[in-house]
Amino acid sequence: MYRDDHFFADFRRNCIFVAPLLNGCMGEPITTEIRPETAILIGVAGQHQDNAEVEDYLRELAFLTETAGAIPERTFIQRLDYPDPRTFVGSGKLAEIRDYVQGNEIDLVIFDDELSPSQLRNIERELNCRILDRTNLILDIFARRAKTAHAKTQVELAQYEYLLPRLTRMWTHLERQRGGIGLRGPGETEIETDRRIIRDKISRLKEDLKRIDRQKSIQRKNRGKMVRVALVGYTNVGKSTLMNVLSKSDIFAENKLFATLDTTVRKVVIENLPFLLSDTVGFIRKLPHTLVESFKSTLDEVRESDILLHVVDISHPGFEEQIGIVNQTLHEIGASEKPTYIVFNKTDAFRYIVKEEDDLSPPTSENMSLDDLRKTWMAQSNGQCVFISAREQDNIQEIRDLLYEKVREIHTQRYPYNDFLY
Repeated sequence: MYRDDHFFADFRRNCIFVAPLLNGCMGEPITTEIRPETAILIGVAGQHQDNAEVEDYLRELAFLTETAGAIPERTFIQRLDYPDPRTFVGSGKLAEIRDYVQGNEIDLVIFDDELSPSQLRNIERELNCRILDRTNLILDIFARRAKTAHAKTQVELAQYEYLLPRLTRMWTHLERQRGGIGLRGPGETEIETDRRIIRDKISRLKEDLKRIDRQKSIQRKNRGKMVRVALVGYTNVGKSTLMNVLSKSDIFAENKLFATLDTTVRKVVIENLPFLLSDTVGFIRKLPHTLVESFKSTLDEVRESDILLHVVDISHPGFEEQIGIVNQTLHEIGASEKPTYIVFNKTDAFRYIVKEEDDLSPPTSENMSLDDLRKTWMAQSNGQCVFISAREQDNIQEIRDLLYEKVREIHTQRYPYNDFLY
């Protein structure tokens, strides 16, 4: 069999052979496995940031990269007062990145910030490989995770709004979706045609979202005046796991970012007191503005809730910043005035233990008991809060008691004559 050496050279770069390549056209079939894409991650430490903070951001970017299906191989950090307007990083750092990309056959270079169209074009020309920024990476993950028509429409709208100002960097224009006499206009170039196609798609998607939103609004009205509780929080803090525990349901949950995109609502009954519990999409640092706008309809469930349970991953070293990011996002969507109670989750990962009575060692993250946690600044400065492990179902009764107390207060105001419920 004649083989094209160039073809097989390109093929080997994209596949890992797990069976030998046989001569001739007879013999055992060739088994191949697609090789995951490799990526390097780029971050810039600004004026008021130290390297430890940027390294933490890049760890989150690495988690995003793994969620998207690529393998992060190395990170590059450069200290700059301001990102370079032309190439984001300096010319020397860009040359260092180029040498590493060429020497290690890297598929992707991912930046931990949103790049302008000109920066994308300049960096791509210099490195000669695919360039992604944080926004594009998150959009790709959302596209992978979207399952329902509502989520797919929202993600597609955000993707087109992100793509529109960046068409000039694409080396091939979009496939034409429409044509005919009188539709192109005099002297219209390919890029103008593509922009018009995208604007038409954006308009159509917005109309589709309005129609879906009307259907969702009718569904919410049909639920009557039941008390609504919404789980909110940073992505991957365990909201879906807690939802499964409280509602005894089987909602998809895994240790990856944005495992949940669609709002899920379940009826929960605690001591014959019914209410609705909803699991919402998680927030994240530098959440793309286009996604916030597109998912505002999904977050209507948060705005219309009576109580918010803000779930926090206590085991994460940057949980304080995550609390601030969630609070800021709630403010942006107009839900910051809702009664909110913090649920510190993943105490099992925080590794607290039950201390003996005669144990006089100072409390640390290695030996802190539940009583010690209740006395910390976290509990004192965040109002009424609880410490749980949704995965291990530790201290779940305390959150049930909290929900019963708060839901009952609202329920008695709405139904003052339903004393038989209590």
